[in-house]
Amino acid sequence: MRFRIPNEIFSSILAATTAFIGGNLLNLPVWAIFIGWAGTFLAGGPNRATLKKLLPAMAAGSTFALAIVLLEQTFGAALGESQTAKNAMLALFILVLNTALMYAGRTRVLALIPGMFLGFASYFATMFGGFGFSAHNAFAAWVSVLAMNALGPVFAVVAHAVTARAESPGTEPVVALD
Repeated sequence: MRFRIPNEIFSSILAATTAFIGGNLLNLPVWAIFIGWAGTFLAGGPNRATLKKLLPAMAAGSTFALAIVLLEQTFGAALGESQTAKNAMLALFILVLNTALMYAGRTRVLALIPGMFLGFASYFATMFGGFGFSAHNAFAAWVSVLAMNALGPVFAVVAHAVTARAESPGTEPVVALD
């Protein structure tokens, strides 16, 4: 019988490496790795079909969120300087672009709508949380979150490949169903 590293142990080792990915140097949103990692398993597990659905969906969600931020930064005060006027413009941008995002989910490439919202939420958290290699910069937040969200599925694939490879032929992988 071959020694098998439990997925729980190997995944924890991978999770620990995230401390070195962003750290203080680039201020990357390493938590966004975990969003992509979890999304991988929610969407069907670490396989080619899941990655083909999840990665474009998360990127599209982040891109739509970037567009909302850019519109708000450019035209947010078009109705006036009051907070109510700015909120009305923001609501309009969200209404229009979120509707477009949802309709984009009707395409084959972007059909994984929850994946789009993982990217959407990750972008806003990165932007307004001051993460990214240039804090509160819309494009830096976008690049940073795209990279970190994309690493999540990579971590899922690596963890699965290492722990599944160690299994003996003909045995079922250990899966907690509770």
